[in-house]
Amino acid sequence: MSNKNMMAINLLLLGRTQSGKSSAGNILLGSEDFPSHLSPRSVTTACHLGRSCHISGFARQQGSELTIQVSVLDTPGYPHSTLSKEQVQQDVKRALMQHFGEKGLHLALLVLRADVPLCSEEEEPAVELVQMLLGPNWKSYTAILFTHADQVEKARFSTELYLDNASEALHKVMHSVQQKCIFVDNHARVLKEEHLKVLRKIMEFMRQNKFQTLLLK
Repeated sequence: MSNKNMMAINLLLLGRTQSGKSSAGNILLGSEDFPSHLSPRSVTTACHLGRSCHISGFARQQGSELTIQVSVLDTPGYPHSTLSKEQVQQDVKRALMQHFGEKGLHLALLVLRADVPLCSEEEEPAVELVQMLLGPNWKSYTAILFTHADQVEKARFSTELYLDNASEALHKVMHSVQQKCIFVDNHARVLKEEHLKVLRKIMEFMRQNKFQTLLLK
């Protein structure tokens, strides 16, 4: 297969402890690469890179079918139960440069629980971390990924109604990332269906950036 028929997608996961980052990463990869379970403390203590298998026929470019491979960088929770703010920042920045420094980043996903309201004291540290890592163009290369979307459905909210009734802090973050968001069901019965649904949304955001990557410094 020629390189022109291959597309690599580089994604970064950021979010609070127990927000569902690792579980979301497994959905993005379509496999169980990252440990994910309920815990009274932060599960992820270091950055880990996962790569999906080759997914053929997923997209088309200039009339030709593309085969894609997704790379996902999972990161420690921020804030973390055992690591300092500085330790998390340094670890994530180092891993970003190691894995995506030359190729660039397609999208950072700020992971939030859909079943937990976002408060202003939580919104500022999350945004500051993204800004510190990605620089002045962070808004174009960041989207919100809501986990536990099954709880939204159980509460009989449509995604539109959920966002309309969101906290002021969430409205502020949504405005910053140009309303880009994805809802993920962590407990989806059919992983492959959820996997492909989320990837289609990722591709939509990438098209908005004309498939360019954010080069990291």
